[in-house]
Amino acid sequence: MGKVQQDLISRDYTIVLSKRIRTVSFKKRAPRAIKEIRKFAEQSMGTKDVRLSADLNKKVWSKGVKNVPVRIRVRLSRKRNDDEEADEALYTLVESVEVASFKGLTTEKVE
Repeated sequence: MGKVQQDLISRDYTIVLSKRIRTVSFKKRAPRAIKEIRKFAEQSMGTKDVRLSADLNKKVWSKGVKNVPVRIRVRLSRKRNDDEEADEALYTLVESVEVASFKGLTTEKVE
């Protein structure tokens, strides 16, 4: 994942937050979960500029600072940056996806 990808793509991922925030103290769990989602998006899409949607933020914080959801389904979309003065040509938009159950879900390419 060292190279910067140039194509525009969207994928759905399931992120298991419980294993990423296992050793974090209670008052820092939700902020760490946001950082871990950002780190996951940066690694999987290969862009430094990662933007989280407001509804994803609300979903992570929905049960408070210490009771973060165990799993979260997200859609990562690599898009072109409209700002001509931006450092990065591409950015990643992370959005929440509603699912009834996490059973049997895999990484899916979204058209």
